[in-house]
Amino acid sequence: MTSAGPGRPRHQQPSRPGATARDEILDAAAELFTTQGFASTSTRSIADAVGIRQSSLYHHFKTKDDILEDLLEGTVSGGLKFARAVAASARGDGTAGSRLHAVALYDGTQLCGARWNLGILYHLPEVRSARFGRFLADRQELRSLYGKLGAGLSPASGAGNPDASCGDFTFRLVESLINLRADGLATPESPLQAADAGLILCGLVDELPAARAESGALIERLG
Repeated sequence: MTSAGPGRPRHQQPSRPGATARDEILDAAAELFTTQGFASTSTRSIADAVGIRQSSLYHHFKTKDDILEDLLEGTVSGGLKFARAVAASARGDGTAGSRLHAVALYDGTQLCGARWNLGILYHLPEVRSARFGRFLADRQELRSLYGKLGAGLSPASGAGNPDASCGDFTFRLVESLINLRADGLATPESPLQAADAGLILCGLVDELPAARAESGALIERLG
């Protein structure tokens, strides 16, 4: 048996990605929660998947809910940070359409690019409780930022009636990537397709080529 630090005796060498034992625990839990279900996964099975004792897992997380909370927050933290940066940037920093497109593309890429499809856990009954209030608040803030960006849209064609619902509609399109991925249908182009579809359905089809270019520039600068 090798040692991985005080209080963390291992049964085997580390085999999971992550710079720390905490990262390895989160990766193992993410795999088990998304493949065999949250309720069916025990802390012992998570510890076994990492190669540590169950008592060592409790050195990092007191409960299975604590692990789930960290994982859920990780699904929105990157997108929320970027959306805040876009919302706080100067109004002249891209058109309203490009700003919404950038947030949708960045957020969708985060959801599709994560090692495990944790978004499928959003609708667990457990997640609706106050216990996960911080995650729920962050997700709602992200949704609200989509709405604010959508409210600023002004189709050059005069079509449509932009308001907060355009942003919310785009938010829903991006989160639909979770189910697309669960069905094995997501591709590397899926985040861009979702972002494009949001603008098209908001009446910005004529502005899409320019919005795409400005969106990429925003992501490069603020992402």
